Amino acid sequence: MKSILNIIIVVLLVGWLFGFIGFGAAVGNLIHILLVFLVIAIILRLVSKV
Repeated sequence: MKSILNIIIVVLLVGWLFGFIGFGAAVGNLIHILLVFLVIAIILRLVSKV
């Protein structure tokens, strides 16, 4: 479960960076949605360690 969560975090981070750098104005809402999912995934990872 933790390795799948790590993969999801990496994919979301790469997608967010790619969208932010490459298509900033065109896909602005998608970038923020990916960022929210990334933060949720990181919080889930931190909570699952406790």
